[in-house]
Amino acid sequence: MNLRDNEAEAGFRHELRTWLAAHLPAGWGTPAFREPETAAEKVEFAKRWQRTLFDGGWAGLDWPRAFGGRGAGVAEHLIWQEEYARARGPDLINLAVGLGLVGPTLIAHGTASQKERFLQPILRGDEIWCQGFSEPNAGSDLAALRTRAERRSEEFVVTGQKIWTSFARYAQWCILVVRTNPNAPKHKGLTFLLVDMKSPGITIRPLREMTGEAWFNEVFFDEVHVPIDNVVGDVDRGWDVVMTTLGHERGSASPHARLAGELEHLAAIARAMPRSAGRAADDPILRQRLAQHAIEIEILRITAWRNVSAIAKNGAPGPEGSILKVFWSELDQRLNETALDLLGPAGMVPRGDPRAVEGGFWSHELLWSRAATIYAGTSEIQRNIIAQRALGLPRS
Repeated sequence: MNLRDNEAEAGFRHELRTWLAAHLPAGWGTPAFREPETAAEKVEFAKRWQRTLFDGGWAGLDWPRAFGGRGAGVAEHLIWQEEYARARGPDLINLAVGLGLVGPTLIAHGTASQKERFLQPILRGDEIWCQGFSEPNAGSDLAALRTRAERRSEEFVVTGQKIWTSFARYAQWCILVVRTNPNAPKHKGLTFLLVDMKSPGITIRPLREMTGEAWFNEVFFDEVHVPIDNVVGDVDRGWDVVMTTLGHERGSASPHARLAGELEHLAAIARAMPRSAGRAADDPILRQRLAQHAIEIEILRITAWRNVSAIAKNGAPGPEGSILKVFWSELDQRLNETALDLLGPAGMVPRGDPRAVEGGFWSHELLWSRAATIYAGTSEIQRNIIAQRALGLPRS
């Protein structure tokens, strides 16, 4: 594994860096830029920005050209993540679910008509997607889900509840996993559906997070009718499709570039912050913690590139992605804890308060980071996957 860009990768990185510098929203990253304030404004801003990316050929970067992507390899996709984080690009509401999960899953398992109908709107940002997997008693043990779908002629009728559904209030479509055969073993008898969120019988209730935001939602399905044509894969064999989705969710992201940028900013704060005996950066314990974070971020970067090499060789994400998920999510929490130790009580003043340090950035990041070891599979689940599937250890 070569950790230096080859000639083609270096050219790709330069092209991307130049394009981002030229096309980021006017005033982006400066005090003059007016950030979207409400959730609805953020969604519309993200959709417009994704259309800009699409027009520039940067949406669905690693999707095959036949489906509107750029046909880039996994190395280019990781370079994209690094450069986008370096440029502090806008959040992409549809990146995590639509571009990152739904698109690759439909490319792998969808019918020709499903690909024709859904892939282009996902790339353009025309349609927002949400992920209907977790339930109140089926989060870490997803296969224990109880939302049921009854076959009636040429459709399924869905009844049940999902929870922690990001962006559900703003989504036009949902990838939904349901139980279609209650008599089968729990990993069998599941079916993967595409559900129109405007269907009668769907009720959405926002869940207020400790950050003060409400991106998560409860979603209730009461006799919701879904056409049989909206089944992805085979009926009763939805777990195979789920594993494709989860493989992309756990193995395709590594926010080492974002964390490196945050660490650099935190070190600058420490160098500028006065203490009774000099600067905060002169504290040997703080310096040791910052150095440890720098070492771990570099380990994360190397591990991400090793994972990319494995995907390039095997053609699909493997259980090694769980190593990345555990490592970056727990590192994210440690970095934010260091930030709050440095800033003191004032660092916890939330966004919107005129007394907030750094605009409340670090308090928000600390609170949000607590979710990182839960979503996409808890750290406990990831360690089981690493032990059993990556290391080949016995279950008992």
